[in-house]
Amino acid sequence: MPSLQEDVVVVATINKTENEGIGMETSHTKQLTCAGIVVVVLLVAAVSVFAFSFGKYEKVKVINGTISVPVARLADENAHFFKLVDEGKEITFFVVKAPDGSIRTAFDACDSCYRSKKGYEQQGLVINCNNCNQKFAINRLGPNASGGCNPGYLPHNQNGSTITISANDLKGGAKYF
Repeated sequence: MPSLQEDVVVVATINKTENEGIGMETSHTKQLTCAGIVVVVLLVAAVSVFAFSFGKYEKVKVINGTISVPVARLADENAHFFKLVDEGKEITFFVVKAPDGSIRTAFDACDSCYRSKKGYEQQGLVINCNNCNQKFAINRLGPNASGGCNPGYLPHNQNGSTITISANDLKGGAKYF
């Protein structure tokens, strides 16, 4: 029959082994948590770099004297910002489908604030000047809304499912940039 002293030793050994296991699980859990945090931070950093490396503008190319934008891209009624690089100068503009269904095109600059080079952003149904904070209804952008801080008018043609803008009209707005 084992003595009481042997029972205590056996119990102590079992308890010591169980406690070491718990400590190892806690340590392993901490390592996994730290690794998870590192992975999340790296993913957030990668997404941020990816998102900001492309910027606000999509580069366009002139083909046969025009640039083209598919009307289908405008179905979301969000302003889509583009840039044409002409002899080293970036000429920026936007195209947006207005709530009334019409297509509106304008330079991303105006007669008043172009020197700030801040352009515009869409805020719901308006285009907002990022320099002076004036707001312009998208439905009203066009040839009759010119001068001051109105987005510089940029003529376009709609041929079925495509919007075309003359390269010469774009180059005519180079003074803003």
